[in-house]
Amino acid sequence: MKLTRKAVLARAKAAELDSVRKLNCCVNSISSLEPMSQCQNLSELYLRKNSILSLNELFHLKSLPRLRVLWLSENPCCGPDPHHYRMTVLRNLPNLQKLDNQAVTEEELSQALVDGEEIIAPPAKRVLENGCPEANESSTTECTTEPKSEHLNFTLEETNKIREQLGMKPVPRDKFSSFSPRETDGSRKKRNNILSAILLLMKELDTEGLEIIHQTVGKRLQALQKKELQEER
Repeated sequence: MKLTRKAVLARAKAAELDSVRKLNCCVNSISSLEPMSQCQNLSELYLRKNSILSLNELFHLKSLPRLRVLWLSENPCCGPDPHHYRMTVLRNLPNLQKLDNQAVTEEELSQALVDGEEIIAPPAKRVLENGCPEANESSTTECTTEPKSEHLNFTLEETNKIREQLGMKPVPRDKFSSFSPRETDGSRKKRNNILSAILLLMKELDTEGLEIIHQTVGKRLQALQKKELQEER
């Protein structure tokens, strides 16, 4: 379930987000807390037994000056280490008076500065099948699957490394011209960053995820090869 502005207002029976003071969203498969950042007067938030995957979602709550009570237990983000979880929450939300129905002590707040992990950015947006980031309710930015101004530029070795991991045949050197357009230093740096991210993510994927990448890369390569043939005519 995606928690939208409309859903927050409906649950809180409020007309505006800044008038929401108490919100109970327990057991609703909620995965993102982004709309909460606009509830500036929120003081109590109950999110037990949802689908919040990352503690980075706490970033959206750091701007809430009146938040005093938070119930976040029994979410995937709590992880296997309850101490690390509690210390991280308290480091990022030091104004809490009660966390998971347990009072917060001054000693815990001091210890959280040592043991807790500081969260400085929200979690990355989920990427949809068309390659675009998932949009929130207020987003007005349109996304196309293949912007003409941004092409991924890889060397022959890098391209074949990816193809090898995907179980695909390498690209012959004499056929590589269309895969490696002329690039500037800036585009090369961007390319290298993207390549590193792709290779790291691939290590985390299961068979189904790799199959999706395999199919997507195959389609992309076919399109580039077709374009090369048209340019040669």
